[in-house]
Amino acid sequence: MTPTAVDIACVGASFAPWRWLGAPSAGGLRLPLAKAEPGTMYGPRGVAIDGDTLIVADSGNHRVLIWRSMPTRDHQPADIVLGQHDLEGETPGLLHLPTGVGVYDGRLYVADAWHHRILIWNRVPDANDAPPDAVLGQADLAGVQENRGARASCDTLYWPYGLAYVGGRFYVADTGNRRVLVWHRLPRGGEPADAVIGQPDFESTDENRGGPVSASSFRWPHAVCGVARDGRDELYVADAGNHRVLMWKDVRAALAGRDADGAIGQPNLVSNREWPYGPQGPSALRFPYFVASAGDDLYVADTANNRVLLVDSRMDRAAVPAAHAVLGQHSFDDSGENRWNAVECDSLCWPYGLAIAGDTLAIADSGNNRVMLWRRTARD
Repeated sequence: MTPTAVDIACVGASFAPWRWLGAPSAGGLRLPLAKAEPGTMYGPRGVAIDGDTLIVADSGNHRVLIWRSMPTRDHQPADIVLGQHDLEGETPGLLHLPTGVGVYDGRLYVADAWHHRILIWNRVPDANDAPPDAVLGQADLAGVQENRGARASCDTLYWPYGLAYVGGRFYVADTGNRRVLVWHRLPRGGEPADAVIGQPDFESTDENRGGPVSASSFRWPHAVCGVARDGRDELYVADAGNHRVLMWKDVRAALAGRDADGAIGQPNLVSNREWPYGPQGPSALRFPYFVASAGDDLYVADTANNRVLLVDSRMDRAAVPAAHAVLGQHSFDDSGENRWNAVECDSLCWPYGLAIAGDTLAIADSGNNRVMLWRRTARD
């Protein structure tokens, strides 16, 4: 893609838009076509890159789209669809608002949020509507009730949105139960979680543990990522409802129930202030729905501020973390949907999921009903 904007909205990092997936915009915000098509999307919330394969959770169309190889042109149709019989289907069936997607050890994992489960394919499918091989969060593939229709436990889910596999551990952001579930090995289906973060036990589900915001609680945890450093795994959780990303220097501290070491987006660990008006700056977040890592950088989908922030994960925990780069806006003080202008290849409207592979950054630009692929143009 040759960018059409005069000045690419990318401050402090060397990225440029490369591919636009989803229907083109005629200018301004555009609703998707009334009927789903192979090249359209409706509110995509998740994206993953596995080698040369691109996978998108086309959430509003209740399907997962797969490109067998990285797209070579803008608006290129998907090759494979899951959750629908063909690439024109859009009604809830196998999937109901899929969100997080990931490929780990060759298996495809999909957070089927409104069916309160994680679906597992033993390999990335190469045929439409391929059935999953296993499930987490329900007793079987027929189950779709939150917490299996009972109380939360180590093998139930309620609106799971994000998932990750870091340092041999599998994480699920179990949003409706205000917790992160942890498996100490990659589950293949049916296994109960081994540990919980954000709640005192597997049965508790209160927002912020039933009290004020704290250094060890969540309101709406949506995504998890990790950074391997100095022989340990650091853990980061996008706590969207508290407008922050919590960070632990060592995941073992989080698993032991200890307080987080810092927070991105808030001045301290007991604040959850939203900054809906005026300049946002490099330190504020509004509903961050995703966090990912690449090298020393954390990429934060600052969803309600319509931008992606890059934060150095080596930051001093004693200071208020500040981003060093922003995508989607012309400055740290801007936050408008598509910069209060027409849809451009470098503008954003409610970005959700992120995926990073090499020099490619994929952004699920939900409000614009598309996925934008960006490429690093030079090493920072």
